[in-house]
Amino acid sequence: MWDKRSDMVVHEVDPYNAEPPPEAIADLPLTPTDAFYSRNHGPVPDIDGRTWTLRVDGLVGSALDLSLDDLQRRFEPTTVVATLQCAGNRRTGLLAVRDIPGESPWSGGATSTASWTGARLADVLRAAGAEPEETAHVAFEAPDVSRDAHPAQPYGSSIPLAKGLSGEVLLAWQMNDAPLLPVHGAPVRVVVPGYIGARSVKWVQRVTVQAEPSASYFQAVAYRLLPPDADPANQPGRGFALGPVALNSDILRPRDGDTVPAGSTEVSGYAYAGEGRSVTRVDVSCDDGRTWTQADVAEPDGPWAWRLWRSVLDLPEGRHRVTVRAWDTTGASQPESAASLWNPKGYVNNSWARIELRAEAVRRACL
Repeated sequence: MWDKRSDMVVHEVDPYNAEPPPEAIADLPLTPTDAFYSRNHGPVPDIDGRTWTLRVDGLVGSALDLSLDDLQRRFEPTTVVATLQCAGNRRTGLLAVRDIPGESPWSGGATSTASWTGARLADVLRAAGAEPEETAHVAFEAPDVSRDAHPAQPYGSSIPLAKGLSGEVLLAWQMNDAPLLPVHGAPVRVVVPGYIGARSVKWVQRVTVQAEPSASYFQAVAYRLLPPDADPANQPGRGFALGPVALNSDILRPRDGDTVPAGSTEVSGYAYAGEGRSVTRVDVSCDDGRTWTQADVAEPDGPWAWRLWRSVLDLPEGRHRVTVRAWDTTGASQPESAASLWNPKGYVNNSWARIELRAEAVRRACL
């Protein structure tokens, strides 16, 4: 479906929500578009780029109405390599603690990295006469109607105006050097590096500078971190809205439950830290965290991209629990326990990632 790999793990068909198998994104700095995860809240809209327009209004000097041709001609194209990560990435770790009704069981594939090309949101806002304001916000509206909201409503979200004027946020029309696919937001989507994927609104058709955050269900009710005892259905607005991505890492190869030859075994995965931080170290343990070795970490493809890591472990015969944790430039590391992070919506599981392996001796047949 939607020009995706046939082995995508599909959590929901309509709206389409799917993640790639771990090996599809392992060891690749850029995620192929057919393996890039897809998170949608409503049916994918069919929008003709020839008639699409973007309205820019609100607390601006002069409102703008831009066609795709206007956007591409008037503003300098910019390319940014950025990792997007669903706030529910690795939710399966939280589900192992307690059930989370109504939420998809995302594993570690709800994160991907691509090269995005488009106009800088900052350039468009300045063309409309937006002035820096410390407490203002930029709200985005899209046409996809979601039944998750009550009543059903189009998707919307917002970011602080300071982030919108920072230069890295894009109104993108290309992904991995090709026009956006419908499932990824064609003809134009927002890309907000360093923030949870929910803020990178697809099929964007309106940008509004305003004094308050978006009143959309997806900003005011959903994508908020709640205390474990909260009732999301009856306590809208409680907790705080998610923004920058938390420090996170995962093991992509081998898979959990694999059997590998005893001896030298390569383990690899990704690590990522959002807004204003970067990954400085990744540690791997093959004895459930009693001892650690430092993994080899590749240089990122820019300040907004994940870091791929690899480690070669010497595994004797038997069962092993392999664990990974990352550190960022603030000196923070991932927490050990998913239980300490459990919340009613299953957002932000950035606990240590673990897999179980069995190492067996390789037995060669006599000839």
